[in-house]
Amino acid sequence: MIMLYLHGGHPQQETLDPKPDGPSAVKGEFSAIGTSLPGIQFSELLPQCATLAHRMAIIRSMSHSNPNHVTASLPANTGHRHPPGTPQTDFPPSVTDFPPFGAVVDAVRPSENQLPGWVRIGPLMRRSNGTTLHGQLPGFLGARHAHFSVDQNLLSEDVSIEAVQPADALTSARIGHRQSLLRQIDEQRRMLDEFADAADLDQFYQRAFSLLSSPATRSAFDLASEPLEVRQSYGWTEFGQRCVLARRLIEAGVPVVNVSYCHTPSGSWDTHSDNFNKMKKSLAPTLDAALHGLITDLGHRGLLDDTLVVVNAEFGRTPAINRNSGRDHWPWVY
Repeated sequence: MIMLYLHGGHPQQETLDPKPDGPSAVKGEFSAIGTSLPGIQFSELLPQCATLAHRMAIIRSMSHSNPNHVTASLPANTGHRHPPGTPQTDFPPSVTDFPPFGAVVDAVRPSENQLPGWVRIGPLMRRSNGTTLHGQLPGFLGARHAHFSVDQNLLSEDVSIEAVQPADALTSARIGHRQSLLRQIDEQRRMLDEFADAADLDQFYQRAFSLLSSPATRSAFDLASEPLEVRQSYGWTEFGQRCVLARRLIEAGVPVVNVSYCHTPSGSWDTHSDNFNKMKKSLAPTLDAALHGLITDLGHRGLLDDTLVVVNAEFGRTPAINRNSGRDHWPWVY
């Protein structure tokens, strides 16, 4: 499963659910176009995705009642809402939260190889005030089921994924020596340690050693080895290149990959103003190229039949266009 999260909330009217028969105050500046699925129309801003509509399930009835970015991300990422009466305001995630899908899969079907069970590509999404969006951390499943993070610039042709690169002087032999030393220390620690988290630490250590010493892991994360024409087919954007890496990881055997569109609402899909200009110049073309590239590439490689690609966000945008030529938060149907 590859989950593409459009942080900020994409306007359904300018993406996958245009309103061609609506009044101008609702349908906006762009036209609707036909797709490869009879009777289904997309915005004219997604011409490449329109050719793949027959390979998609378009769900136009997503709904909840929380218009806050931080807390609305919980149902979007976990399928569970906060308990009734929970404030719809910014507050940090809790260790009692329901876990996101990646953490659940990692818990019930652990990875059978040396690859991580769940990878997040792109930043941990936050509000401008620093509050982390809900539904990204493992919640009550515990830290052992947290994601493996790749958060760096991916646009250079010879990019190297820092998360799986040992320090220059850290050879395989030295990694082995350190593992042996750690094992000896652990023997002493277990005689004194009464904390329940000790077993979790062991799993963290073993995963770290496996990642740093595994050729299969380094190969899966070797984005620079991907043919340039394939990388370009996804769009030479951060989001596009994150999608290329996601496909490489799925192909190598990672069960779940989350792809974050951006860090904070700055530059995100949170288009309270200048919605149409942002959609035309940046947001829609980036999504169109990346999603088309990903679905097409998965299909060419025979991976699409057993790989679920989910495009989602915390909510959509209002039917009415505001005085700043933007659309506001709209979770009630998107």
